[in-house]
Amino acid sequence: MAFDAGKFLKTPDLEGFDDLKKEELVLFARHLKLDFRVSMRKQIIKNLVIDKLVDAECFGEEALELKVENVDAFKLKQLELEHELKLKQLEKEKAELEMKERLEMEKMKEKEKEDDFKLKQAELEMRERLEIEKMKIEMAKEESNTKFQSKSEHFNFDAAKNIRLVPKFCEKKQLTNFFHSLRKLLKI
Repeated sequence: MAFDAGKFLKTPDLEGFDDLKKEELVLFARHLKLDFRVSMRKQIIKNLVIDKLVDAECFGEEALELKVENVDAFKLKQLELEHELKLKQLEKEKAELEMKERLEMEKMKEKEKEDDFKLKQAELEMRERLEIEKMKIEMAKEESNTKFQSKSEHFNFDAAKNIRLVPKFCEKKQLTNFFHSLRKLLKI
């Protein structure tokens, strides 16, 4: 059903007016002989029609509430640029946060590597100490073995070879003198 501006003016309806499409508003504006272009936005045409109808007293002052202030192209462009600026700032902050997170992760990885290196180094040092201690123990054992062997070789006394050192036992002499001279020989 086509919009009829004459019918609408006979029975004006504020709710019905608010629901009009752009094409219907264009027909209505032509009927009211308003100065406009079809390329204008719907809200601008709507504002022009509201002003005309309020001046003609078809609508009351409450119709002015439907009117939305016209935002000029400069302000609109300015708002778009501000929005883009905010988006870029948010992207920059996000990138900075990601960079900080990456740096922290790299620091943590570097710290882990450093800790692993220190742990391995401490482990190697401990192994070296253990090997040195083992070597010291082995050397001490070898020394004690050589001392024991040299002492045992020194204490290895063959009486048959050294019979000439044994004093002659004479019944004539006293037995105490014999033991006394034997003791002196053993002390040597």
